[in-house]
Amino acid sequence: MEFGPIQVLVVGFENGKFSGEILAELRRLREHDVVRLVDLLFVSKDESGELAAIEHSDLPKDEAEAFGALAGALIGIGADGERGAEAGAALGAAGVDERGVVLGRDNVWYLADAVPPGSSAGIALLEHRWAIPLRDAIARAGGRNLADTWIHPEDLVAAGAEAARGA
Repeated sequence: MEFGPIQVLVVGFENGKFSGEILAELRRLREHDVVRLVDLLFVSKDESGELAAIEHSDLPKDEAEAFGALAGALIGIGADGERGAEAGAALGAAGVDERGVVLGRDNVWYLADAVPPGSSAGIALLEHRWAIPLRDAIARAGGRNLADTWIHPEDLVAAGAEAARGA
């Protein structure tokens, strides 16, 4: 099973007005094979502190286990070389629950601790399917990734403000 680059997206909402627009856009992107939702954990806390959580994955259980094994193996390599890769792969595959959810219920409480009453937050693991052919073409040309990052409009505004202070 081949996976594209995975993005961790954490989004917070105060007094969110959810109309289904976000899930509809994720569906549209999935239908066009632009992204795939590896996992989604969404937690909402009302004013009295009561929690509601939604978990979802586009991956069937076998693919979720393959993803967990791959992530675990890579972490294991960094921790203890080949021996760590084997142990990490086993732990990563075992960490997927019966629904194929990677993040799982244990993370609901972790995320819930960070969400103030009256607000909500979500963590999405998005696989960028569009990047697979580009990554493969770069590899065939002998290239390798030296760095990557996302640049947001706010980053450019901050860079402009910093430049203005230095001028």
